[in-house]
Amino acid sequence: MAEALILDSEAFHALARPDDRGVLFHRAMAILAIAHEHRALVRVPAPVLAEVCRGPRFDAPIDHLLNDRGVSVVDLTRSIAQRAGGLLTKARMSSEHAVDAFVAATALEFDTAIVATGDPSDMQRLLTGHSQARVFSI
Repeated sequence: MAEALILDSEAFHALARPDDRGVLFHRAMAILAIAHEHRALVRVPAPVLAEVCRGPRFDAPIDHLLNDRGVSVVDLTRSIAQRAGGLLTKARMSSEHAVDAFVAATALEFDTAIVATGDPSDMQRLLTGHSQARVFSI
């Protein structure tokens, strides 16, 4: 499989709504530019959409990002969900962190991955012991 950039909710939201996110947008864009230079796949796990979508009146920037920037949605599969549960257990984290765990589990579907995140400490906990995934704070 290929190298991938996985976007968590904060990174995805920063890219979709630059006027709301200021410096986070610029950090996320820098990571996105590096991913494109390396021809990495850019992916957002489907559960992230639940955190950023708020209905048709509000989702135009999200739809634009998904249609225009080469960002593809990774569906939540049984194996990703089960892996996420295992990551939560290993990190001793509650289901309150389920979306973060889905992001981490999605990253582990690739040979190598970078997770762009607004919450690097939780993501590091979830990915402890998995050297194929690196965490970049936006």
